[in-house]
Amino acid sequence: MQTDIDPRNLIGRKAFDRNGTKLGTIDEVYLDDATGVPEWAAIRTGLFSRDAFVPLEPSELIEGTLHVPFDRSLIKDAPDFGVGRHLSPEQELQLYHHYGLDIAAPPPFPDRDFGKLAGTEDADA
Repeated sequence: MQTDIDPRNLIGRKAFDRNGTKLGTIDEVYLDDATGVPEWAAIRTGLFSRDAFVPLEPSELIEGTLHVPFDRSLIKDAPDFGVGRHLSPEQELQLYHHYGLDIAAPPPFPDRDFGKLAGTEDADA
């Protein structure tokens, strides 16, 4: 999705699934903690007044509406964490897995030599 979009401008817009079926209206936008980039949208589906989380990447904003490249049934079955609260990293991971999206693992810590280990001093020292 375009990253230069103000997340406040997404709220209230209509959202549609991959087949063009209306999902509902965007209630909230969740930003990535590290980058501040919009990452998730909570869409009021109208199904029991529930909000469903959808990923903004790879969704597209087309002519003022959000088009989510997933079927309505998958979106409807997304984990429900409630809205108005921060998404934990574990909850985000559950959502990524639900949508079958790969996320990059954090880079491994570099292997560093911090000196000698205790008890391994040279015998001739």
